Amino acid sequence: MSTQPTGYTMPTTNLTLDTVLQRWIDVFMRHTMHDLVQLKRDAGLSMSQLSTLFRLFHAEDCGVSDIGESLGITNAAASQMVDRLVGLDYLTRSEDPQDRRVKVVSLTKKGRALIQESYLRREEWLAQITTSLSTPEQESISAALTLLTEAAIRLGSMDDKEHYA
Repeated sequence: MSTQPTGYTMPTTNLTLDTVLQRWIDVFMRHTMHDLVQLKRDAGLSMSQLSTLFRLFHAEDCGVSDIGESLGITNAAASQMVDRLVGLDYLTRSEDPQDRRVKVVSLTKKGRALIQESYLRREEWLAQITTSLSTPEQESISAALTLLTEAAIRLGSMDDKEHYA
């Protein structure tokens, strides 16, 4: 049984860089989305709920209105979603010490562990890929990806530059 994505064909030497990058992105995104869908199913969460956990993992604590804004939903809908995640012990909700009217949402240990599991799955997959390559192949890909990453950061927004600095 093949582990290659549907529609995948073996690479040829006449492909443009754009084509090769698009093929890698397709493979990477299919694998990542498969893992995210499985993680969501296993945890009994919606994609919006999982997205909220990822946001809090990267941005630390935030308000319910921030969650609503990032998901494009009303504050009332965001509050209901947060309540469910609190009930599942993925989040905590507390008063902001500076403004008691504002509720601050944070990941619990369980919520943080769930997101870390997602990253661990991806790291394991990438390790399988890299160990299947020779040392010269690994060095060549590492050098090329370093150049590509630096070019993407230069062209990205200021937010991207601050995130990757």
